[in-house]
Amino acid sequence: MLDGYRILVVEDEFLLAEDMRYELEDAGAIVLGPEPSVALGLARIAAEPRIDAAVLDVNLGGERVFPIADALAAKQVPFIFVSGYEDMVVRDRYPNVTKCDKPINTRRVVEALDRLIASGRA
Repeated sequence: MLDGYRILVVEDEFLLAEDMRYELEDAGAIVLGPEPSVALGLARIAAEPRIDAAVLDVNLGGERVFPIADALAAKQVPFIFVSGYEDMVVRDRYPNVTKCDKPINTRRVVEALDRLIASGRA
């Protein structure tokens, strides 16, 4: 499904991040991260020559992931959000971005990324 695609994961919950990494790797993706903070996510974006898509947790230890989303959007890298709560700010700011609800089903995240890539936005 995701063979060879470079997917950035930004998630601060260690076990969830590891589950996501394993699931993405099983789908053939090359996982960048997981990065647990906005600062590390931005550093990863600056350091990577190619990112095909990203999975972003909305809340990283009380900090919103929006600077990372903005940096990815500026580079035309598609992304999806994962979040444990309804967040109208996300919908207002990024109305066309897919959001997967927590508790997360990592298989659904892979399927959402596959649809994103298949749509030609990656």
